[in-house]
Amino acid sequence: MGRRFDGKVAVIAGGASGIGLAIARRLVAEGGRAVLGDVNRSALQGAVSEFGAQVRPATVDVRVEAQVAAMTEAALAQFGRLDLGFNCAGLGIFGELVELEEAQWDTVLDICLKGVWLCVKHEARAMAAHGGAIVNVASLNSQIPMYGGGAYSCAKAGVEMLSRNAALELAPRAIRVNTVSPGLTETPLTTGVRADPQLEAAYLQRIPMARAASPDEIAAAALFLASDDAAYVSGSNLIVDGGWQTTGYPDLRPFARGIKAARAAR
Repeated sequence: MGRRFDGKVAVIAGGASGIGLAIARRLVAEGGRAVLGDVNRSALQGAVSEFGAQVRPATVDVRVEAQVAAMTEAALAQFGRLDLGFNCAGLGIFGELVELEEAQWDTVLDICLKGVWLCVKHEARAMAAHGGAIVNVASLNSQIPMYGGGAYSCAKAGVEMLSRNAALELAPRAIRVNTVSPGLTETPLTTGVRADPQLEAAYLQRIPMARAASPDEIAAAALFLASDDAAYVSGSNLIVDGGWQTTGYPDLRPFARGIKAARAAR
């Protein structure tokens, strides 16, 4: 790897696992430092053990503005500046729109959309003096609906529009904002899909490259958008899905009962 991020400091919300952790690994390998924000304290400590002095942990629930603000303030206190923001925290709750509970809708929208807004808000404030770049992680579902995933799809579509609006508003401050939208990726969020051979096969049938992405492949796209290689890119949504958008989403209705049962068992 090169050294595109020498001297750069990032905050990575959702940085203790999955795509966020993969971003941290690539960033540190290219000379960067980061504050990793996550609700999972044990995973955060594992990341600190892996990276040493190049990272600092911050226990943060992205729904709580004071905790998000503290995450960005930690970057300034520990490393003296903030250049980059990667906003990866998210979750999904399966449920048809007529069955989804209000609290479930609120949970998904609060974490996946409100949380991104709060991160962008405080990251941009911390970057105001010298500019920077923000990358928000959405999903293929920012473009394509999913049966039983109405709340998640709406939240991720909101992330794309939030990023475009932020790109418009923050350009005068020399802050670029972009979105990366992964397809099926090998993260904790997709464990249920990959644990059911028939369900996984239904997904892979729709992906021309016939496999899920690794978190590292999504991290590579996110770091491109954050780097000077993308210096004239802002307001874009980079879909990284192995060509999936060309074929559409699988019909999940035959699997709905099993998905609900698995969720209830957890």
